Amino acid sequence: MKENILLDKSLKFAARIVKLHKYLVREKKETIISKQIVRSGTSIGANANEAVYGVSKADFVAKLQISLKETAETEYWLRLLALSEYITEQEGESLLNDCLEIKRILVSTLNTAKNSSKG
Repeated sequence: MKENILLDKSLKFAARIVKLHKYLVREKKETIISKQIVRSGTSIGANANEAVYGVSKADFVAKLQISLKETAETEYWLRLLALSEYITEQEGESLLNDCLEIKRILVSTLNTAKNSSKG
């Protein structure tokens, strides 16, 4: 099967988010935001993976739109965790950079999918 950069990056990002969740719960005793970020951060890849197996182009686009929304939510939680000092600035930047890279890939993929249906 052909390599899919979006699926690969979103899976690795989800694994980092799961580790972040474990850290927040074990070390920082934080449960509210950690539940939110693990839900949104793992949903990015889950929806992107579903998009690949979509039954139509519209289904593909819809699933990627959900993935993009989850990326925006995850970005918010990462910024909040850094600002509230649950994670260091360096940890926050590293995770945020990965999140923003996935966001750029999603936007590009969505633009390509939408534009290819116009021609």
